[in-house]
Amino acid sequence: MPSIRPLLLSSALALCCTLPAYAKDTLLPIGQVQGSQARSALVGQTVTVTGTVTADLRTGLQGFFVQDAGDGDASTSDALWVVAGAGATLPDIHTGQRWQLTGTVAETGDGPHTLTTLQLADAKALGAASATPAPIVLTAPPADWAALEGMRVRIDAPLTLNGTDTRFGQTIASFGGPLWTPSEREVPGTPGYAALAADNAHRHLLLDDGSDARDPAALPYLPGGAVRSGSSATGASGVVDFRHGAWRLQALTPLQVQAAARPAAPDVPGSVRIAVFNLENLFNGDGAGGGFPTKRGAKTEAEYRAQVARLVATLTPLRADIAALMELENDGYGPQSSLAQFVEALNAGGSDWRYIDAGSGPGDNPIRVGLIYRASRVTPVGKPVTLEGGPFVEHSRVPLAQAFRRGDGALFVVAANHFKSKGCNEASGADADAHDGAGCWNATRTESARRVDAWLKSDPTGTGATRALIVGDLNAYAQEQPLRTLRQAGWADAFAAAHVAAPYSYVYDGQRGRLDHALLSPALAPLLRGAAEWHVNADEPEPRGDARDATPGPWRSSDHDPMLLGFDL
Repeated sequence: MPSIRPLLLSSALALCCTLPAYAKDTLLPIGQVQGSQARSALVGQTVTVTGTVTADLRTGLQGFFVQDAGDGDASTSDALWVVAGAGATLPDIHTGQRWQLTGTVAETGDGPHTLTTLQLADAKALGAASATPAPIVLTAPPADWAALEGMRVRIDAPLTLNGTDTRFGQTIASFGGPLWTPSEREVPGTPGYAALAADNAHRHLLLDDGSDARDPAALPYLPGGAVRSGSSATGASGVVDFRHGAWRLQALTPLQVQAAARPAAPDVPGSVRIAVFNLENLFNGDGAGGGFPTKRGAKTEAEYRAQVARLVATLTPLRADIAALMELENDGYGPQSSLAQFVEALNAGGSDWRYIDAGSGPGDNPIRVGLIYRASRVTPVGKPVTLEGGPFVEHSRVPLAQAFRRGDGALFVVAANHFKSKGCNEASGADADAHDGAGCWNATRTESARRVDAWLKSDPTGTGATRALIVGDLNAYAQEQPLRTLRQAGWADAFAAAHVAAPYSYVYDGQRGRLDHALLSPALAPLLRGAAEWHVNADEPEPRGDARDATPGPWRSSDHDPMLLGFDL
């Protein structure tokens, strides 16, 4: 819509066709205030509307929603968000009441979408509404949520719940099944990637608790508490809202939830089983009960003990013979090191785990990779080797490789890796975000992949082993350049080779994908007998405070799911 301000023309030109300012006592349909464009054409003007209160959110968001009978235009919203204007206070309103409201039109928020807001100056109660505005019934996501801004809706379709942020009481939901990280399935920067990203955006909806309060004690729309990702819900109803950069439903009634079941530990065939697990910052203070809070990880000794118990409860049921670990504290190999004490905790149940001692490091990053093995099952052959220099100086963690043998079987090499994360701190040049979906440090991760490939093909262990395995948190999804580089160099994706449908190890922003990978050399790939992930972590809501320390078993022991591979060796 054109600006409503009169056009200032020179005296030589005629003044015509301008829109008049509305008088304070002129009642306008809310749809005319909203308009059909991204922003109201009446921003800055004083208007008067009447409407029925549909959601009283004064306690949590310092405002309320009103909705009228409509203006007959489906492209305009018939509801407004109302807050107190300068020097004014909100009246004592109740849901179902009709009010005449006068105030200034504003847009709240930044970006292409904003929330049309009435900054209230005067209000007159008109009594109870003869009928509350009926909710719009949705069986699929609308083409444009803006046409429903502030309006009552009821969703008569199942929603998939993709993770609850208990800090702010909001849950990522989606129509038509779970959301997938686009670069897990499509190459960044391609039309296929763009189509999947657009489909995610179309199906995505936040469910919110009507409050900006941190760490709410309860979620009214999830009376049983946060549930695992992959759960489904019906009966969603509330008002459509836009704030903090996302469309959301301020849910006014409890959902009916079909909670996703927690899976049992996976089992894979094979004579040798290898686990891969990011421990999410296992730091043990000074190793003697003090030194907390740590640089990363646990803040207290009790929190550390609870963390170790969960990690042991995760790794033990996998019955692995070798485990490649990420995000260990880089504090040496002595009895007070994080690695040594974790192995000690694993063995408290009667097992015979040992750790590979690389002498120092590897690397000098605060976190490192590690390799552990069961002495009764496999034997290390030769010395461990590391790959230093290049991207492994400041960014990607230094890889660690060790040759093993099961009985008198063939030698095989396990290389543990942890590439640079996607965070953009200090990223520049080729490592800056190209806005293609791969995030920052993609060039460094790709160079890390290239160097690991060349290194392992050079027989770094000096054993002549050609059966080799690249495992770890590569911080890249399956169709991003680092993984494509390794596959193009001949390394086989273990989960593709095992015909695992839709694998994922990580859920970020409600989207599934794999940051954790296992890639097999051509000589090892035919010996693979099975691959599985144990979804004990990525789908679990993250407990906070005392609840985190009290969480029994393996659930949410990390933010990554462990994987398990079986080989005939």
